[in-house]
Amino acid sequence: MKNQLKVLRAMRNWSQAELAERLQVSRQAVNAIETGKHDPSLPLAFRLARLFELSIEEIFDDGAS
Repeated sequence: MKNQLKVLRAMRNWSQAELAERLQVSRQAVNAIETGKHDPSLPLAFRLARLFELSIEEIFDDGAS
């Protein structure tokens, strides 16, 4: 699944480790989501959306549209 996570993180000058800490996940989890190797759980997707003040759909693109 494509996502804007890397761009959003870069706009805030956060490292993967900083984002991981804010989300209470590992840096490896953030990397896996950014690179599309892993899709986030629904609760994690909601935490990301709240953190970036965006909808889940604005962060993630499932390619359905």
